[in-house]
Amino acid sequence: MAKKNKKAPKARTSARRSAARTPRRQAAPKKAAAKKTAAKKAVKRTRKAVSPRRSGSAARLAPIADVRGADVRRDVGGVRLEVGRAGLGRVKRMIYPPGFKWSSDIRPHVGTDYCMHAHVGFLVSGRIDVIYADGCVEVYEGPHIVAVAPGHDGHVVGDEPAVLIEFDFEGDTIQRFGMPEAHSHG
Repeated sequence: MAKKNKKAPKARTSARRSAARTPRRQAAPKKAAAKKTAAKKAVKRTRKAVSPRRSGSAARLAPIADVRGADVRRDVGGVRLEVGRAGLGRVKRMIYPPGFKWSSDIRPHVGTDYCMHAHVGFLVSGRIDVIYADGCVEVYEGPHIVAVAPGHDGHVVGDEPAVLIEFDFEGDTIQRFGMPEAHSHG
C-alpha cells in the first residue's frame, strides 16, 4: 500500500507538471506579443526622449536654435548674441563656445583691459569662471543666477557651451539693478 500511495502523488505531480506546461506553451505566443508590445513601448519612449522638453541631451541642443522675437543676431569674438527689446530693457541670449576667454576673444574688439559691462541674468548651462582685477574669482555653473560687476575677465570651463540669458538696460544697467560700479568686497 505504501507503494501505491507514493505512486499516486507522483502521478498527480506529473499531471500538474503537464498541466502547468500546457498553459506555458499556449502562453508562448502571448509572450511574443508581449515582447513586441514592450518593443513598441520602448520605441515610443525613445521618441519621447528625443523631444526637447523631455531629454537632457536634446534640451542642450534647444538653446542653440534661434530665439524667436530677437531683433539682433550677430557673432562677436565667437560669441553668438541675440537681443530683443522688453519694455525699457533688453533680453539677451549669449552662447559662449567651449574655450572662450574674454581677454583673448573680445578684448581685441573693445580695447579695454577688462569687460566693463555688468551682467545680470541666468546661466542656463555650462560653466563660466569670472576673474576680477583684484584676483577674486567667481564660479558660475548652470543653472545659476548671475550678477557680475564691471571690471572682469571670464572664460568658459569644460567642453560644453555656456548659455547665458541676460537682462540689461543698456548704459543704465548698473544703476537700475543697484549694482556696484566695480567689484568690491564690502
